[in-house]
Amino acid sequence: MEYIGEHLGYGNFGHFLILLSLVASLVATISFFIANKQVETIAKDSWLRIARLSFLTQTIAVFVVFGLLLFLISNHYHEYFFVWNHSSRTLQKEYLLACIWEDQSGSFLLWSLWNCVLGWIFIWRQKKFEAPVLTVVSFAQFCIATMIAGVYLFEQKIGNNPFALLRNELNAPMLFQKADYLSFPKIYEGNDLNVLLQNYWMVIHPPVLFLGFASTIIPFGFAFHGLVNKDESWVKAAIPWTSFSAGILGLGIMMGAAWAYESLSFGGYWAWDPVENASLVPWITLVAGLHTNLIYKSTGYSLRSTYFFYIISFVLVLYSTFLTRSGILGDTSVHAFTGADMTLQLLLYVLIFFVPLLVLFFIRYKSIPSIKKEEETYSREFWMFIGSLVLFLSAAVIIAKTSIPVYNKIFGTNIAPPAEQEFAHNQIQIFVAIIIGVLTALTQYFKFKNTDKKSFFRKLLVPTVAALVCSVLISLFGNINYDKFGVGFLAAIHIAIFSSVYAVIANAFYLFTDLKGKFKFSGASVAHVGFGLVLVGVLISSSKKAVLSWNTTGIAVFKKSKAEDPAENITLFKGVRTDMQRSNYHVTYVKNVFDEHTREKKFELKFEDKNSGEIFTLHPNALKANKGMEGYSFNPDKKHYWHKDIFVYISSFMENSIDDTATFNSRTMKVGDTTFYNNGRIILTGVEKNIDAVRKVEPKADAGILLKMSVIAKDGTTYEATPKVALVNGEPKLMADTVLSQSLVVKFNKLIDGATNTFEIGVKESKQVSELVTLKVYEFPMINILWIGIIVMVIGFLISVRQRIK
Repeated sequence: MEYIGEHLGYGNFGHFLILLSLVASLVATISFFIANKQVETIAKDSWLRIARLSFLTQTIAVFVVFGLLLFLISNHYHEYFFVWNHSSRTLQKEYLLACIWEDQSGSFLLWSLWNCVLGWIFIWRQKKFEAPVLTVVSFAQFCIATMIAGVYLFEQKIGNNPFALLRNELNAPMLFQKADYLSFPKIYEGNDLNVLLQNYWMVIHPPVLFLGFASTIIPFGFAFHGLVNKDESWVKAAIPWTSFSAGILGLGIMMGAAWAYESLSFGGYWAWDPVENASLVPWITLVAGLHTNLIYKSTGYSLRSTYFFYIISFVLVLYSTFLTRSGILGDTSVHAFTGADMTLQLLLYVLIFFVPLLVLFFIRYKSIPSIKKEEETYSREFWMFIGSLVLFLSAAVIIAKTSIPVYNKIFGTNIAPPAEQEFAHNQIQIFVAIIIGVLTALTQYFKFKNTDKKSFFRKLLVPTVAALVCSVLISLFGNINYDKFGVGFLAAIHIAIFSSVYAVIANAFYLFTDLKGKFKFSGASVAHVGFGLVLVGVLISSSKKAVLSWNTTGIAVFKKSKAEDPAENITLFKGVRTDMQRSNYHVTYVKNVFDEHTREKKFELKFEDKNSGEIFTLHPNALKANKGMEGYSFNPDKKHYWHKDIFVYISSFMENSIDDTATFNSRTMKVGDTTFYNNGRIILTGVEKNIDAVRKVEPKADAGILLKMSVIAKDGTTYEATPKVALVNGEPKLMADTVLSQSLVVKFNKLIDGATNTFEIGVKESKQVSELVTLKVYEFPMINILWIGIIVMVIGFLISVRQRIK
C-alpha cells in the first residue's frame, strides 16, 4: 500500500547516517588505539590521519542526525514514531528541542553530540594525549551509536532507531490499513511532550547536564593513557579538564534542582530521588579525584587514588545511565526514562568500560608511583586526602541506598525504601557536611609537605572567631528549631551551620590575605566560598522551611496521602478573602484563565501582607496530564525576596462545570429563629426595608426588603447573608444570596404571617454554586544563598580552568 503524506527519504537518510557513525566510530577507535601503540612518527601520523578522518565522519553524521530529527519534529512528520510520540502540533515552539531528549535515543544522541565537541577541542589542545584519550572517546561513541542503531543481530534488536516508522511501532493494524492514516485526529495532532518537560529549564538543563556527563570521559581517558602507556605525565594536563567537568556537571545537577523547584510540586529543590542521586555521586567522586590530582602534582602523593576516582567517576555516570533508562527504578523516581527495554545493552555499556580498566588498574597498582613515607599531619596533602576520602564514603553511602531496586532485582529480595527517604540520607550527609565544611575552611591554610604550626593558628584566628560569632548569631536569632527528628539532629544542623559559615569566611579571608586579592589565582578559594554558601543555603532554607497554608477552615477536599496532607492545604473560594491564620498573609482566589498559547490553566491568587499592607499576585498553573497519566500536573509560582521565597502551588481545584441539580429546601422562620445546614447553622437576625440596597442589585425596584441572616460554620466562622425581594412594576422579584465558602444559597420564598413576621426561607446546599482551589504555601528563608553559592562555585571552577590552561 502506498501511504499518503509520508516523507520516507528523511528517515532512510537519517538511519544511514546513524549506521555510518557506528562504523566510523569503530574505525576511529581502532585507528586511535593503533596510533597510540606506534613508536615511529610516520606510522603514528598515518594512523592518526585515518582516525581523525573517521572521527570527522561520525561527527558530521551525528550533527546531521540531530538536526534532521529537529527538522522532522518542527514540521510534524508524524509518520515517524519518535516525532509523533514526543511532540504535537499545539506544543509551544520553544519546547520543540526538549522533545529530542524526552526519548532514550534522543538523550543518547545529545550525549554523542557533546562527545564530538569535546573530542575536537581535545584534538586541538592536547595532541600529546590525543591517541589514547580519543581511543576511549571514540569507543564511547561506538557504544552510544549501538543504542540508536535499531538493527537486528541474530534476532536480537540492537538499539532504538529514532527514525522508525509509526506504522511499524504502534500496534494498531486496523488504522494502518488506511492509506490516509496520517489524517486520523490522534495521529495528526501527535502524542505531545510530557507536561513535566514543558518548562524552560528542561530546554537548557539537559544539554548542560549531558555536557557534564560527557566531559567525565576526559579524566577517564587520561587514566586510560596512564595505565596503558605506563606514563604519569598526564597529571598536569588533566587538571583543567577535570575542573571544567566538575564545574559543568555541578551546574547541570543544580539546574535540575532549579527545574524541580520551578516545576514540581513537592515543595523543594532536592528530594534524594534516585536519579538525582545517580547524577550527584559521580560529581562527588570527580571532585575527590580533582583534589588527589592536585596532591600528586604538588607532592607526588595520591596518584593511585586519582586513577581510581577518575575511573569510578565515568563508570558511575554510565551506572546512572543504566539506572535511569533500564526501567529498574520502576516508580521510585519521577525522572526515569521510559521506552524500549535496553537493559542488557546498558549493563554491557557499564561493564565494558569498568571491568577492563579496573583489572588493568589492579595489575598496574604496585607499579604506579607512590611515596611510602606517610604525609605530615600538618600538611595540605594530608587533609586534602582525608577530605577526598570522606567524599568517597559519602558517595558510597548514597549510591548504596539508591541501588536498592538493583539489589531487589538481582537477589529477588523486597527491600522497601525508608518511610522518610530524605531523612534516611540527611542523617548521614549532615555529618559529611560538617566534616567537609571544616576541612574546606582549614586546608588552604596548610602548606604542601609541612606547615609551621604557629603561623597556621595565627592566620586562622580571625576567620575562626568571625565564623563562631556569625554562626552563633544565626543559631540564636535565626529561629532554627527543626526538631522533627529529635534534638540530636537539630544539634547537628547547628554544628553544620558553623562549619559551612566557617568555609565561607575562612576562604574569603584567605583570598584577601594570602592571595592578596589576586583573583586570577583564586579559583580554589572562590569555588570553596561558593560551596560553603551552598551548604549555608541548604541548611537554612531546609531547616526553616515553613508551611503557611495550615487548614484552619475545616474544609478538606481530598484525603490524606503520602504525597499530600489536607491539614497543610488551605481551601479558597473564589472571591472570598481568607486569612492564613498561621502566617502574615490574607489570600484571595481571584480567577482562573486558560492560556491558549501555553495550554495552561492559570490561577490568580492575591496575597496581602497583614503587617506591611504589601499586595502581590501569584499565578500557579495546571497542565492537563498526558502520556497515560491522569489529572493535572501543577506548577508552582513564587514571590522572590532577597531573604526568602513565598512558594505556592495548587493541589486541587473545582469549577462549575456541570449542571446544578440541587433543590431548595423550605424552612419556616421568625426573626431570632435558627435553622441548620450540613456545616453549621443559620440565624434570621432581622428584616429591613432598604430600597437603596435592593436597587444595587435590581435598579428598577420600586420597593424592597432584605432579610438579615448570620451563617455560622462549625469552625466558628461567621458569614452574613442578605437574600432580597424587590417589587418591580407591581411584581415581586426574588434575589437569592450565596455564601460561597459554605456552598450555600439562601432565598426569600414568601411571607407566611405579617403580624408575627413569619417567613418561608429556601435553603440550598450545592458544590456547584462555588469555584474553589486548594493550595499549599511554603516559605523558604534564605534560599537565594543557595543559588548564589552555585553561581560562585561554578565561577571558581572556571577561574581554575582558565588559570590551569594558561
